Amino acid sequence: MLQRNPCKGIFAFMVDRSKPREERVLDAGALRALAHPLRVRLYDILSQYGPQTASSLAELTGESTGATSYHLRALARHDLIREVADRGTARERWWERPAGSVTLTNPELEHTPSGRAVMEAVHSETLTLRHQQLMHFATHGWDEDEEWRDASVISTATARLTAEQSRDLVQRIGALIDETVQRYRDQEGEGVRPVTIRNDVFPLPTERGSA
Repeated sequence: MLQRNPCKGIFAFMVDRSKPREERVLDAGALRALAHPLRVRLYDILSQYGPQTASSLAELTGESTGATSYHLRALARHDLIREVADRGTARERWWERPAGSVTLTNPELEHTPSGRAVMEAVHSETLTLRHQQLMHFATHGWDEDEEWRDASVISTATARLTAEQSRDLVQRIGALIDETVQRYRDQEGEGVRPVTIRNDVFPLPTERGSA
């Protein structure tokens, strides 16, 4: 996402760009609720594929319906997800992500060991899931249709920049992503599918630090 506050927005993996931007900085309780592999995965599925039930999430994750129901309720207690109004029954609830983006780095928690520990736990889980998704595509991307192979990229580049130049790059990339997602926000129909867009810009260790 577009980082207007570098300290606040370093980790902002769970971003729903398909809806109007309302940035939420998670507090310690919400971060603790999210710091679990299955909860991160459930949250990610709801972000990428839209409303789901405990049963559909169980099928997607290979977990039991009891497990997905339990973890959905834990996420809901911190308003990380919400029950879909006017949909479902008492026996089969539908859940969705609230609109807007979520920042996983909370400046108020950075200055205490416990605060940093909970942020690092969530960052670790989200990066692990992100790596798993990337490796799945690297392994199985060959099975995609040629048009999707030609429309996908895994790319890394290195530049020698000042902090100001790096910030400008982050802003320009973020603006392009925002413009693209807003343009096709409500698009449906044949050939349309969710596409993950990843944006990593960060300094490498100095030559002295890497020796």
